[in-house]
Amino acid sequence: MAAVVSLQNVVKSYTRGRQRVEVLHSLNLEVQSGEFLGLMGPSGSGKTTLLNLIGGLDKPDEGQITVAGERLDRLSGSQMAAWRARHVGFVFQFYNLLPVLSAERNVEVPLLLTKLSRAQRKTNVAAALALVGLSDRASHKPTELSGGQQQRVAIARALIADPTLLVCDEPTGDLDRESAEEILQLLTILNQKQGKTIVMVTHDPRAAAYASRLLHMDKGTLARDESRTAA
Repeated sequence: MAAVVSLQNVVKSYTRGRQRVEVLHSLNLEVQSGEFLGLMGPSGSGKTTLLNLIGGLDKPDEGQITVAGERLDRLSGSQMAAWRARHVGFVFQFYNLLPVLSAERNVEVPLLLTKLSRAQRKTNVAAALALVGLSDRASHKPTELSGGQQQRVAIARALIADPTLLVCDEPTGDLDRESAEEILQLLTILNQKQGKTIVMVTHDPRAAAYASRLLHMDKGTLARDESRTAA
């Protein structure tokens, strides 16, 4: 399998006052096509920073990042935005849905920047909502949906442009156990049946158990790498 994500000697730091804090230290990583990778580690270990670099939300200070065949460290801001729209679907802990819009309109938002016709957008949105099991909630606004249903809408929105990679930051962190299991089962289906490559940050060992490979981060380095059969 080809590597969808490749990081070579990546260094990332931030400035706090007069102090430079190095968050990632010469980090190397490859994620293969169709892999479901889990990232765990204590707060401050660099998980979210790594996720942001993989998703093209940030750039490294040093090193090379290649995702979906593109050298992200060489892209301008506008080039990066266009690349993200084509290749990355984001799923966050708090859904980030627009409260005034229905589920179907929230899912449609990424398509408004494309050249698809209104009819094509409607067809694609219906297919995405069906994939996450929410066809009967298309006209409901976020306040009329449970937390689990809102996260399903967010996943449908992430999938709507058929991205190369799904990047999930604590996707079950705000959900009760039953809803969390449903979301994790959905991600597993997307990975195993749809072939989606997924990178997920989580603090929950039960969520991490769904990943086919688990990386443990500690102080900006990859401390341990586990491969196993997904749940």
